[in-house]
Amino acid sequence: MATPLSARDRLIVALDVADCASAERLAGMLAGHVGVFKIGLELAMSGGIDLARELAGDGHKVFLDLKLLDISNTVTKAVENAAGQGFAFLTIHAYPAAMRAAVAGLGNSDLCLLGVTVLTSLNAADLVEAGYSDSPEALVVKRAQAARETGMGGIVCSPQEVAAVRARVGDGLRIVTPGVRPAGSDTGDQKRIATPASAIGSGADYLVVGRPITQSADPIEAADAIVAEIASAP
Repeated sequence: MATPLSARDRLIVALDVADCASAERLAGMLAGHVGVFKIGLELAMSGGIDLARELAGDGHKVFLDLKLLDISNTVTKAVENAAGQGFAFLTIHAYPAAMRAAVAGLGNSDLCLLGVTVLTSLNAADLVEAGYSDSPEALVVKRAQAARETGMGGIVCSPQEVAAVRARVGDGLRIVTPGVRPAGSDTGDQKRIATPASAIGSGADYLVVGRPITQSADPIEAADAIVAEIASAP
């Protein structure tokens, strides 16, 4: 039986900063206050992959958020290369062919592959503009089902779809939710959001929080407050 996640374990901080020096300072400050460090495309393009290896080598859980989508052979080989480097999570766009290719490259690694369903910066109008007829919730649930069927470890979706995903796939997938904003925070470019307590109460396993922590005057205090809210969720 898996060890239950603590409130701190559930908090993923997005190191969405411009350079590795800033990311290293944040990681050093927040170590012990958050469960996972997420490195996305912005930081990856300025040395973030090397930083991800360093953090993983030091025993930290690292979420490599690269949203892989390419021909199947390329996705498989990319996952093979990532699988042995000690990362905890890696994202793949939740297209069935890409997810099957990613799972094929996983081998015996403990790396958790996450299917990115619908970005939290998109709403129904954005999907229509992109040529989709499904609502955000319907498309997320459809892609979550595909993730389970292809053997992925989990999905990424907004907190607004968590309950619907749980109803469809049960506890078989880990659900990671960005778009989490403490009450009173600036929503920024996020459109489908919820508070930490609401996201956890709906059934999310992990919450991704970036700017409300990293741009706070006191990142440690901000992180600790979110952990406390997670702990208080029903």
